[in-house]
Amino acid sequence: MLSGRRLDLLDPTPFDIEIEDIAHGLAFVARWNGQTRGDWPYSVAEHSLLVEEAFRRINPDTTPEWQLAALLHDAPEYVLGDMISPVKGALGQEYGDMDARIAEAVHRRFGLPAKIPAKIKRQIKQADEVSAWLEALEIAGFSEKEARSIFKVPKPEHCDGLVIKLRPPAEARRDYLDRFQSLIEKI
Repeated sequence: MLSGRRLDLLDPTPFDIEIEDIAHGLAFVARWNGQTRGDWPYSVAEHSLLVEEAFRRINPDTTPEWQLAALLHDAPEYVLGDMISPVKGALGQEYGDMDARIAEAVHRRFGLPAKIPAKIKRQIKQADEVSAWLEALEIAGFSEKEARSIFKVPKPEHCDGLVIKLRPPAEARRDYLDRFQSLIEKI
């Protein structure tokens, strides 16, 4: 990692995790394999910021701890990349296990439970679905009819006012780190 840490993908430990490495990696990983409209790729860091915002909107009484879990929901992608679901499925259980081990190390590093409670995971997944819907329509070239056949349609109030931002990785990295810092100070 740029921090100088060495991360064993098969046996990651919390001591090998640095938020700067996560933010940097996610800011340079493109969602949709880069197949989006605009002058900048839509990064996983930007997606994570949107998911965390949607999570707060859907769950207004949530705690900073679970907001942090939402922000970090795709953290393993800083080393694994962002793969579309069919590819993850083709790679099999080994990929899922590696992703889970990295996620657990990330969670423990930042004071979260190694395994996020099922209820919170479902709420984060709901926010992730809001983001996927907006991304599909706004930057990935899906018509609404096509998106409806593939994605779960979120409630309109969960989408209102959410903005897809395409911008340089340095800006996405900075905002990701800023949001992380504001949450970690509240925990």
